[in-house]
Parts: sequence; C-alpha cells; structure tokens
Amino acid sequence: MSALTLTPSMEPYLLFIGLVAAERLAELATARRNTRWSLSRGATEHGRGHYPAMVALHTALLLGCVVEPLVADRPFLPALGWPALALALAAQGLRWWCIATLGPHWNTRVLVVPGLPLVAAGPYRLLRHPNYAAVVVEGAALPLVHTAWVTAAAFTLLNLLLLGVRIRCEEDALAHAAPVYRSAVPAEGRAR
Repeated sequence: MSALTLTPSMEPYLLFIGLVAAERLAELATARRNTRWSLSRGATEHGRGHYPAMVALHTALLLGCVVEPLVADRPFLPALGWPALALALAAQGLRWWCIATLGPHWNTRVLVVPGLPLVAAGPYRLLRHPNYAAVVVEGAALPLVHTAWVTAAAFTLLNLLLLGVRIRCEEDALAHAAPVYRSAVPAEGRAR
C-alpha cells in the first residue's frame, strides 16, 4: 500500500480521528469560555510553562494516529482494534462526564478561582483526577484502534512524564487555594 492509497479499514478510522479532532476543538471552545468565566471571578493561572508542551503532545497524538498507520502500513487487527475503540469511546465519555460535573470550573489550563468549594460529585467522588485517567486511556487506545503501537507507546511515555508535572502543579495550586485540600481529600477521591 502506498501512503496515498487507503485500505477499506483506514477510511472509517480516519473519519473517527477527524471526529476526535473536532471534539478537541469543542473542548478548546469550552475551555476558552470557562477561562473567561474564571478570570472574571479572580482566577489565577498556574503551570503556564508546561501548557504549550501539553498542546503539542496532544496534537502529535492525533497526527501520529493518522501518519503511522499510513506510512508504516499498519493493519486493522480486530482483536486489538475493537477493544481499543471501546476504550477510546469510554475515555471520551469519562472526559465529558468530568466537563459536565465541573461546569465552568473545567479547563485545559490550571485556573483556580479563590473561595470556590472543591467538587466532590460525579467522577470526582471516585477518582482524584478522572480527566487525566481518561487522557491516559485514550492516549494508549486511540492509536491502537489501527495498530499504531509506536504512537501509543511514545504518547503514553511522554504523557506520563507531562502528567507528573501537571498533577503536581494542580495539586499545589489547589492546596494553596484551599489549605485543607491535601488533608481533606483522600488519594483517590475528590478534585476541584
């Protein structure tokens, strides 16, 4: 197969990746609206330095999902592809559950509005950082839908390093805004 010839399985996969990209644009629109809401209420932003790396990594994930199967002639393997698709869809559901639960508090940036209570509803009653769980699952599963294992492995490794920075930043920001955060919130429990 040349890079210009699509196999029958690539066409629906590319459509799916396109839908995920459109979903990302919807997330960014939501984040922009929520940023305006937060800033109008005195929010402070934390972790600005790592944000461009996060945007670049997530963009590279989507590009890798397209490029690797085409260039490396990766096949669709049903035993891998269908479970990976189910996991990718489940991750999308979890992400939008987080967005719906946090409402205007949800953002792609770390913004803390002073005086707001911590959110302990929805997925935040089960996990401290459920949105990041969705990112981890999706980052591994999305490329594996069409056997893009190099993209899955590279994103997973780089994302875990970046999430280490991101979660520390968020934890510090929340602890600074609400000093009871670290002591009042179990390791797997509530988030902002």
